[in-house]
Amino acid sequence: MTTQVIRILVASTNPVKRNAALKAFEKVFPDRVVQCEVQAAHSGVADQPMNEADTKLGAYNRVNYCAQKDVRQEYDFYVAMEGGVDHFDDGAATFAYMVIRHVNGPIYSGRSANLPLPPSVYTRLEHGEELAHVMDDIFNEHNIRQKGGAIGILTNHLETRESVYTQALILALAPFIHSELYAS
Repeated sequence: MTTQVIRILVASTNPVKRNAALKAFEKVFPDRVVQCEVQAAHSGVADQPMNEADTKLGAYNRVNYCAQKDVRQEYDFYVAMEGGVDHFDDGAATFAYMVIRHVNGPIYSGRSANLPLPPSVYTRLEHGEELAHVMDDIFNEHNIRQKGGAIGILTNHLETRESVYTQALILALAPFIHSELYAS
């Protein structure tokens, strides 16, 4: 008996995003072998998206970039994650959009939960800094975006960027799990 392989291409070279995608697909498809590769992909938005629309657009741009680069259609899925911030009614927060595109066309997106941001952090973001750099500075860290992220630091590592991205990706995979229910 041959085990079916699922090949995914993640639109980032960040190991946190790669690991989140790999874990999500392995959980959703436990009877398959998941192979995960990475591709640097431009978001087409600011390095620090400052609203939901730009964050979502960045994820879509990244996933479409990977699909276009895969001219030989070597991958089954393309996966993109874009972190952003916005100021909501109850304050500033960071979150991420997930976009998953199947080689044959279906595209679904999801969104992570909000992580409230301290007002002083958001003020620095409004002045052009990136969240990862601000968190590195405040907490005397280096390259937090490839570790637990702001999520890890602000939750005392009860959750991490990877764990939150994994959960959001699993939710975004629901239409692929039950495609018969999502078909129009």
